[in-house]
Amino acid sequence: MRAVFVDPGHMTARLELESPEEIADGQGGATVAFASVASLWARIEPVSDVREEQAGADIFMLTHRIWLRFRSDIQSGMRLRKGERVFSIGAWHDPDERGNYLICLCEEERR
Repeated sequence: MRAVFVDPGHMTARLELESPEEIADGQGGATVAFASVASLWARIEPVSDVREEQAGADIFMLTHRIWLRFRSDIQSGMRLRKGERVFSIGAWHDPDERGNYLICLCEEERR
């Protein structure tokens, strides 16, 4: 397999990796809040956009390919945050199986 090289100078976005945590609501249920796990540098590549209508409002789903240094703690349900922008991690993979980088396929929702 061919090695993938990414210029670290292209990782210019400072993101927060967040993990979901359930907080008991006192009535037998729980609400989900997100706690910061790490702050990291990444490269964000827009991939596509889809416009939908939900309840009379336009919803835009943007998909992104986000490159980061390899981490072994990425799990389903985690997300990346850049200020007010939130990127939900849908899938991730190591592009050359060498443990150098991860590519996260993410969705960003805008109203």
